[in-house]
Amino acid sequence: MFDFANPYLLYLLWLVPLFVLAFWLGRRARKRRLAKFGQPGVIAHLMPEASPYKPAIKLTLRLIALTALIFVLARPRAGSKEQNETVAGIEVMVAFDVSNSMLASSTDNPDGTPRIDRARLLMEKLFGRLTNDKVGLVVFAGSAKVQFPMTTDFNAARMYFNELTPSMMAYQGTSVAEAISMATNGFSPDENIHKAIILITDAEDHEGDAVEAAKAAAERDIQVDVIGLGTAKGMPIPREGRRGEYISDQNGQMVLSTLNEGLAAEIAAAGNGIFVNGASSDALDKLVAQLEKLQKSEFKHVTYSSGAEQFPAFAWIALIFLVIDVFVLERKNTLLKKINFFTRK
Repeated sequence: MFDFANPYLLYLLWLVPLFVLAFWLGRRARKRRLAKFGQPGVIAHLMPEASPYKPAIKLTLRLIALTALIFVLARPRAGSKEQNETVAGIEVMVAFDVSNSMLASSTDNPDGTPRIDRARLLMEKLFGRLTNDKVGLVVFAGSAKVQFPMTTDFNAARMYFNELTPSMMAYQGTSVAEAISMATNGFSPDENIHKAIILITDAEDHEGDAVEAAKAAAERDIQVDVIGLGTAKGMPIPREGRRGEYISDQNGQMVLSTLNEGLAAEIAAAGNGIFVNGASSDALDKLVAQLEKLQKSEFKHVTYSSGAEQFPAFAWIALIFLVIDVFVLERKNTLLKKINFFTRK
């Protein structure tokens, strides 16, 4: 099978006939200008070094080189085939908190990086280190929903994180228990594959018993790890899309949000996992080290091997014809100028 990695670049081949047309028009214009000075046969004797054939030869050499370079850019490939690849990994379900409190600062500075932005950054880095694993995403606030099911396509998974905002959830609150339960049900039924839930939240649980949900996950051999965002100091919660405005309670008092480290650590302990503070510089290293304790299981997924690249052959063709073009001069060859190839004397 022969194909191109960048087939749209083959449209550049239209340059070849355009250059031929431009050359033909240029030669016609040259003949008209010379005709103003006299008969072509007479003028030809006044320009003994001018070759009538060399310009066309040089154009042909350059067009061949141009065509070859266009093929190089289009990257021709041959021998592409589908193959099955067996890899070893684990299944990871991320439970991502998108409640309003995640808009609060992740530091003691009210104008610091929002917790949700810090969470996105951590997940982006984590995905870069889970190359052979499967990943899924559950988002939650007052309720939970599966954002995307288990997949090996990390590039597609990354695209979702920039779209995670509190406005995507109709009901606000923080139902950690429901998020853990939904994440638990999102894994494949294969009991031979080891599984882990990464709960990323400020642990302000308002809706249910998150510890019991973590215990239930552990009973199914699913590890629950927790990344906590925020600090013990209360931070105001900005209103989404309204700069300088903050959420207030029914009495008009500003609502402050803190990281509940005690509950977060308790959830992790119940789920046979670890708790890490997202503000820690080694948070990701600790989490990855914990995930690596899980034995990797083999599972198959289909990949498509790229065909063998054929562009080097075209690159050599372009180089050879460009070198020949350098040595072909537009004037007559001094060794051959006395020879007339087309008429007899």
